[in-house]
Amino acid sequence: MADTPNPIQMQKFLSGVDYPASRDALVEHAKSQGADDAVLEHLKSMPDREYDGPNAVSQEFSRN
Repeated sequence: MADTPNPIQMQKFLSGVDYPASRDALVEHAKSQGADDAVLEHLKSMPDREYDGPNAVSQEFSRN
């Protein structure tokens, strides 16, 4: 992906998520918070699993 979103910006869109959360739940929450397409696409590209907290999301987000 050419335009990798900033992980800090991504976490702003995930503020208030109830963990553990699935990838799809994270995408839906970010969308409801007004995340841009770059953030949404990057979240969608993460493995489909349960994430136990913001650190787990940030680690996976940075790998992609």
